[in-house]
Amino acid sequence: MSVSNNCHVEPLKKSLDQETLSSAKAVYLAIWGMGCPTCATRVRNGLLSLQGVLAAEVNLEQGLAATAYDPESVTVNDLLQAVSAAGNDGRHNYLAELIQEIPVNQAAHLLSR
Repeated sequence: MSVSNNCHVEPLKKSLDQETLSSAKAVYLAIWGMGCPTCATRVRNGLLSLQGVLAAEVNLEQGLAATAYDPESVTVNDLLQAVSAAGNDGRHNYLAELIQEIPVNQAAHLLSR
């Protein structure tokens, strides 16, 4: 699928808060509506923009997102809404569903960046 020049999105960068990480949780979300790498970046940015999200990775091919978050600051429902809001530009429509919640120490791939 070709990416239009006017569809570029800069990836959001966020430092990993090691102190908050000790009490963090991780979730896997199924994501629908992504059609290109820019969509995956848009969804990832939407998750990372939430206060309390420590890390997020989105896999376009599998339609999955893995997110580490502080449950004191953000809820799973907030994460689901952030995915939907990432597509509210009139051209994109994303939907997320919780697959699994796990202790963050079992989601080491999120923390390797």
